[in-house]
Amino acid sequence: MIATKPVDFRKGHDGLAAYVEKELGLKAHFGVVVVFHAKRADRIKILVWDGSGLVLTYKRLEGGKFAWPAISGGSMCWPRRTNARRR
Repeated sequence: MIATKPVDFRKGHDGLAAYVEKELGLKAHFGVVVVFHAKRADRIKILVWDGSGLVLTYKRLEGGKFAWPAISGGSMCWPRRTNARRR
């Protein structure tokens, strides 16, 4: 799942889990993987339940920005890779 609205990146495990349940209507403790992004497109956080606890991964690009697909109707659709190798 990709959260389409930017989130406050000061939030940690509990704050993002509450966001998942309140805003997205999902259960954060049942195996869902949620990708969050900041207003600046150079950072993401990924929240995962691994069966024993929440795992929070943070990525900040040193140069450049993440390429986000267009948002339509409140959801994101990743485009197919156009440069994939053909066999």
